Amino acid sequence: MLSHPLAPGAELCPLEPWQAEEFAAHVDQVREHLAPWIPWAHTIVDAESARAHLQRYADLQARDEGRLYGIRVDGKLAGGTLFRTFHGQSGVCEVGVWLDRGAVGRGLVTAAVRAMVDWAIDVRGMTRVEWRADPSNTRSVAVAERLGFTFEGVLRQTFPVAGRRLDSGIWSMLADEWHEARAAAQTGR
Repeated sequence: MLSHPLAPGAELCPLEPWQAEEFAAHVDQVREHLAPWIPWAHTIVDAESARAHLQRYADLQARDEGRLYGIRVDGKLAGGTLFRTFHGQSGVCEVGVWLDRGAVGRGLVTAAVRAMVDWAIDVRGMTRVEWRADPSNTRSVAVAERLGFTFEGVLRQTFPVAGRRLDSGIWSMLADEWHEARAAAQTGR
């Protein structure tokens, strides 16, 4: 199985349609925590809807337009990260995340997003990685800031979740900024 280590006992792994039952159980467990921010927390209600969601991302990956990964802690699905959008021609993608409340505070999302941005920029040649979140989602905003993403502004009421429309704050990381930040971190500047 392909995986990327994030921390002792934690790894980033593909999340695929054959894992629908596990994903449905995970969503059921984290639904209340994710419901204010993530639309699929309301629509994934059983293995069939989980399989459809996972198949959507498998299809996106086959077209090179998106990807979905799980964050596993001690072998158990505890969250995930994804390229919600991935446009190779334009060199722009958007990374997103979710995490079970019990796994918060271990740096797993930061490590996972760092690996995703490294891959997008260094392997796939992306020039811009976006991070979008409701500005009131302080945990999500903190990840963008921790990784050095630049805040660009807010698109008001653009993201529908459970009959409401959330604002979308937009942060970005450009390839040259990512390389400079990594070089500075390696030299201790």
